[in-house]
Amino acid sequence: MTTTGTGRVRVTQIGSPIGRKRVQRQTLIGLGLNKMHRTRELEDTPAVRGMIDRVKHLVRLEESA
Repeated sequence: MTTTGTGRVRVTQIGSPIGRKRVQRQTLIGLGLNKMHRTRELEDTPAVRGMIDRVKHLVRLEESA
């Protein structure tokens, strides 16, 4: 993953937060992903990339134009 700081990224939740650490569950909620297969399009910022990196095993990331 490269941090471009411009554009948008599409994030889809593909893993369940059940049995995960509290911080990982809260990060998913912060990204707007609190149900399986929910997708959000977010600004590509370093803060969002950091949140995605924390839960990278629970989400799928796609670059948007």
